[in-house]
This record gives sequence, C-alpha cells and structure tokens, in this order.
Amino acid sequence: MPAYIHGNIQITDPVLYEEYRREAPVLVASYGGRYLARGGAATVLEGQGEPNRQVIVEFPDMAQLKAFYHSPEYQRLAAIRQRAATGMLVAIEGV
Repeated sequence: MPAYIHGNIQITDPVLYEEYRREAPVLVASYGGRYLARGGAATVLEGQGEPNRQVIVEFPDMAQLKAFYHSPEYQRLAAIRQRAATGMLVAIEGV
C-alpha cells in the first residue's frame, strides 16, 4: 500500500533551501519515491491558514518512506531544510 509524505513548508532562507532542493530528488528516487507535487501554486478551498510550499512524495509503502526519512543521507538533508525553512511533514498511509 503506498505511503505519502506531505509537507507544508515556509522557506526562510531561499539560498540554503536551494541546496536541499537540488539534492533531495535523487535520494527520494533511490528509495522508490516520486514527487506528486513540489511547490506549485496552492489555493485554500476551506478553512484558514497559509498554504506555503506544498510537497507530496509517494513511496511504495510506509517501510520505504520510513527508511528514506530515517536514513543518514536524508537526516543530513533534513538538517539543512530545518535551518532553511519551518513547517510540518506528515507521513500518510495510502489506501
């Protein structure tokens, strides 16, 4: 069953975030992931809040998603992202 990472990210340091953005796709692909959405225009249809930079990444299953997220390679990139942006990442099990 597929699993997804959904991120709502507010970039605070665009120059540093670019380093994360350049390196992440190769690592995502190496864990069987693929981007479904990555920073395109977003519109709030209901509720309140700012939709910042939206990212949705699909993985074959939750085990692959967690292997990606907890890998030393991604944790190095996550540290860069956390210095360059604020926001939230959520792991979602698909149907």
